[in-house]
Amino acid sequence: QAQVEESGGGLVQAGDSLRLSCTASGLTYPSYTMGWFRQAPGKEREAVACINRDGTTQAYSDSVKGRFTLSRGNAKNTLQLQMNSLKPDDTAMYYCAVDPHGAVVGGRCLRGPDPDWGQGTQVTVSS
Repeated sequence: QAQVEESGGGLVQAGDSLRLSCTASGLTYPSYTMGWFRQAPGKEREAVACINRDGTTQAYSDSVKGRFTLSRGNAKNTLQLQMNSLKPDDTAMYYCAVDPHGAVVGGRCLRGPDPDWGQGTQVTVSS
């Protein structure tokens, strides 16, 4: 099981930007997808953005397309999420996932049965 750690959350105003970072260690999987998910109070965890195993394909939820951008480090164990033009609806706990059984298909992030999650980083956007 990989250890996953997120950072970069905070309290910002609508229209501001934040950059989230994720670092995974203890990786033993031959390949894996990585992605960002978020969960707001009372709601299910949803995919925000993800990248496939070889880093050639990304997917974004409709709600963040054009505002959020993924980037992956050369070592492939780091993942950043640049979030621009933040809205109050973006308020949530953001989780990074390393998923040996995940996939990026048809513009969607597909989760496997048991990804490795970080503890999450809170993003709060005030209006």
